[in-house]
Amino acid sequence: MSDITIYHNPKCGTSRNVLQALRDGGVEPIVIEYLKTPPDRATLKKLVAAMGVPLREVIRAKETLYKELGLDNPGLSDDQLLDAMLANPILINRPIVVAPKGTMLVRPSERLAEIFP
Repeated sequence: MSDITIYHNPKCGTSRNVLQALRDGGVEPIVIEYLKTPPDRATLKKLVAAMGVPLREVIRAKETLYKELGLDNPGLSDDQLLDAMLANPILINRPIVVAPKGTMLVRPSERLAEIFP
């Protein structure tokens, strides 16, 4: 069993590169295709807390749905943003890697070196 998990979207080039870098580093991570198996509210909150970043940094603002849903409104609460992300997992930015050295949104893929040798 691997001690590294990647929240992965196989259609995303960055996500594919990070997954390949983990494999090239000798690790077969637990791969969660979060569009097929989205995290629940508690898991998503835990991931964001572990990253130590504001929730907005984990939202995929480049996604068309982001503007369509009005998520660019700075008055929205974290709970409202979480609701949108849970209802529309495509809004969760990727890849998120959980490793013994930390949890991180690995964008760009070179950031992987911060938590994976």
